[in-house]
Amino acid sequence: MTEVDKAPRPEDGPPRIGGWTRFVTARPRLSLLVALVLTALAVLAGSGVADRLGSGGWEDPAAESTYATKALEREFPASQPNLLLLVDAGRASVDDPAVAAQARALARRLAAEPGVTGVGSYWQAAPAQAPALRAEDGHEALIAARITGDEGAAGRTLDRIAPHYRGTHGPVEVKLGGIVAVRHEMQTIIQEDLTRAELIALPITLVLLVMVFGSAVAALLPLGIGIVAILGTNAVLRGLTAFTDVSVFALNLTTALGLGLAIDYALFIVRRYREELSAGADPSTAVGTTLRTAGRTVLFSALTVAVSLAAMMLFPQYFLRSFAYAGIAVVLLAAAAALILLPAALILLGHRVNALDLRRLFRRDREPKRAEGTAWARTAGLVMRRAPLFALGTTALLVLLGLPFLGVKFGTADDRQLPSTAESHVVQQHIREGFPGSPGGGLEVLAEGRATAAQYAAYKQRMAALPEVLRVDGPLVEGDTAYFTVQPRGEAVDDPAQRLVGDLRSVPAPFDTKVTGAAAVLVDSKDAIGERLPWAAVFIAAVTLLLVFLLTGSVLIPLQAVVLNALSLTAMFGAVVWVFQDGHLSGPLGFTSTGSIETTLPVLMFCAAFGLSMDYGVFLLSRIKEEYDRTGDHERAVRLGLQRTGGLITAAAVILAVVMVAIGTSRVTNTKMLGLGIALAVLMDAMVVRSLLVPAIMRLTGRATWWAPGWLGRIHERFGLSEGEQDTPGKGAGSGADSHDEPVLAARPGGSRSV
Repeated sequence: MTEVDKAPRPEDGPPRIGGWTRFVTARPRLSLLVALVLTALAVLAGSGVADRLGSGGWEDPAAESTYATKALEREFPASQPNLLLLVDAGRASVDDPAVAAQARALARRLAAEPGVTGVGSYWQAAPAQAPALRAEDGHEALIAARITGDEGAAGRTLDRIAPHYRGTHGPVEVKLGGIVAVRHEMQTIIQEDLTRAELIALPITLVLLVMVFGSAVAALLPLGIGIVAILGTNAVLRGLTAFTDVSVFALNLTTALGLGLAIDYALFIVRRYREELSAGADPSTAVGTTLRTAGRTVLFSALTVAVSLAAMMLFPQYFLRSFAYAGIAVVLLAAAAALILLPAALILLGHRVNALDLRRLFRRDREPKRAEGTAWARTAGLVMRRAPLFALGTTALLVLLGLPFLGVKFGTADDRQLPSTAESHVVQQHIREGFPGSPGGGLEVLAEGRATAAQYAAYKQRMAALPEVLRVDGPLVEGDTAYFTVQPRGEAVDDPAQRLVGDLRSVPAPFDTKVTGAAAVLVDSKDAIGERLPWAAVFIAAVTLLLVFLLTGSVLIPLQAVVLNALSLTAMFGAVVWVFQDGHLSGPLGFTSTGSIETTLPVLMFCAAFGLSMDYGVFLLSRIKEEYDRTGDHERAVRLGLQRTGGLITAAAVILAVVMVAIGTSRVTNTKMLGLGIALAVLMDAMVVRSLLVPAIMRLTGRATWWAPGWLGRIHERFGLSEGEQDTPGKGAGSGADSHDEPVLAARPGGSRSV
């Protein structure tokens, strides 16, 4: 045992066990029983939560396009079809009398279905609209309709009617597509994939935890905490659906963060508890010290992750807000379980937390026991000796990996998010490739206010004169409201179509006009995100700076944390563009590239990955701070901090990456992108930024790393928290890295931080 690992001195006496420790450990059996009951209630409350979640939420509810869409749904339901029946006549023509008769019969039946309105078809359309509903080869045509109600009601209606229309009907074969079919199929696939991801992640995670702890008993504790957090969050989401829309995609984040963060927190606490036991403390004392040290770090970590996720509540899209709801809930539940249930379990287990050491089966008795973290200490020493080289090299590498993001193109989520074999994807792909003008991909212009036929005609002529317009259909007039359909020359949401949205909105008219359609929704969504993104970034940065200052008492460390965390995400963003936008590796990964990235995904991935990076940053910084407070030796503190936490952070990152990769096996492209992207981000953060860049930068900044002006030093002395224990009067420094009484460095006269 090295000098820094010596047990606490007997004359120091046992550490004080605070009120919180007494609260969570006074009646451990009762605490666990209450937790078991609450978990059972959460299972009941959260059952069926996926069926109440939506699969949309990418649009800005206050945008012009959203208003126009709702108005058209209300006044002209046939203008907004969300269900398409692809009628395939095989080798026959869609104009064959038998085919036409069967198609008209299907359209009449569909129009009579409850909850269905605005039914139209190629065989019933006006001559001007009919060509857009007929495939160019003449063997396929469309029946269009609108299923009314919200997403849940529309999904239930589709479930009811789909079996009666899908399949063979006389001379035709029918497949179902349209927005409602795409979203319903996406929701079903996500639920199935999530179950599979959990079945993949849980056993692999358990194996990794056994490898980390050795003890099967210790390995089961983090897994149990994660399951409690997931079940509790499902119950929270089920309750939120009674008040607001929640995206089904949030379930993926719930599973990933529930397992990942709960395991991170439990790893940190169990590891510290076992260190205290090995130093000679009894279980009660070990739990008390663990809560006052590692427990504080867990609390800070949970706050930083929750702050990053809370930033998504600044955006209007419920897709993003849903991840804030789910993320904050699961982070707080994971932290609460780690700080309340886990200590109770540790009190009951005592030294049996080390039971069932499965590594004994593979360990030779003659093998000498190596000092813990020796490799990490050597790594830290090497990095600090070559600090400029490692700082410049790793920074250049991360920037290089992020360069592809400079070519990012933003788009909308559509059927191509689904597997190529999904029915609705097949239908939409047939429409894209075989039908003229991309039916359903045009822009709609809502005109409100009394107008004459001549005014409508003049306005239509001005729109048709725009260079990106292929044709203008309409108007269809109902009282003082009318609408036009504008077909762009290119793709539905490409750059020319987005420019056309602005051009249409600038066309003068003697009545109020509003533009909607896929390109308009994309333009409005980008504007809403662009308007709020700076505020979200400022919010995350400001609160992160504050929290890290309260943890460290330094001015420089919070700035380093924000910059290095942002730098750690460059590889993720570069990979997202290179793989999912440009299509590299699309074959092995099994997805269809759309040539763009859905607008909200980078925001979500930034908030989630930044929070997780701070999670690991807090773990490392808290231990470095503890060592520096104890010894006042900056380089030694960095080396020992990495020695104590390097393996733990890497293990936590690998386990979280396993969970995210399991999520990334989803057949839905956005979920695959989310899982694989965040997995890459956490691995880069743990293995490159925390292991190489942080010690290099801290070596370059030297003892000035811990400087703070006098007034800030006094604020930290009053309000700050750290993993180390406060000095008691008359005591000297603790004797070891795991000492029970680790003093916090006192402020010098005038309040400046002693360095």
